[in-house]
Amino acid sequence: MTHDHDHDHDRTVKPMVDEITDFEVLEIALRELCIEKGIFTAEEHRRFTEFAEQIGPTPAARLVARAWLDPDFKALAIAEPLAASKEVGVDWLEPTGFGTPSDFTAFQILADTPTVHHVIVCALCSCYPRPILGNSPEWYRTPNYRRRLVRHPRQVLSEFGLYLPESIEVRVQDSNQKNRFMVMPMRPEGADDWTEDQLTEIITRDCLIGVALPRVGVTTNIVVDTRLAMHPSGE
Repeated sequence: MTHDHDHDHDRTVKPMVDEITDFEVLEIALRELCIEKGIFTAEEHRRFTEFAEQIGPTPAARLVARAWLDPDFKALAIAEPLAASKEVGVDWLEPTGFGTPSDFTAFQILADTPTVHHVIVCALCSCYPRPILGNSPEWYRTPNYRRRLVRHPRQVLSEFGLYLPESIEVRVQDSNQKNRFMVMPMRPEGADDWTEDQLTEIITRDCLIGVALPRVGVTTNIVVDTRLAMHPSGE
């Protein structure tokens, strides 16, 4: 039996990505140039990458839960959010000892009230408080969210299943190169006697962005009652 070499080559498994994007080419070129110039080493880059990938929103959730239970800590979180961050294990200077140009910036915690609800966005690009919330969700970086939230905030929130009465003012806080924000939502009804650990479980990443509210029994970042966008990003 003859062996069909051409047929064999046709069956060769192809890589998952046939070509890399322009941004990936730029990242590789910049990274290699920085290593070559001695700005950082390959080992330092590896350690920072691993550090960034393991960050999640749990410390931020614990910060909010502690603020719900302790008025003094809440005052600290609003007045000195970097100091409050350290209380839950987040040092904005890590892992380099001096932070990073994109992350070590002015950080502010926005406390919701019975009449004001906050939601964060970066209308220009994707600025996000990564040291305390981890990497931003993909939808946060899309033009659809960025462009529409500043113009149609209630409509966008409704697409996340969050319907707020007209009596509540919606304040959209736009992040930028020098400022990062995080939302401190209000404590939900039915959790009056809960411990800090119990409260931490219901404060999801989406609550800390402002597109959801903490609810008893909800411990994951879910999207409910979603409607299609009425205002596409290309308008």
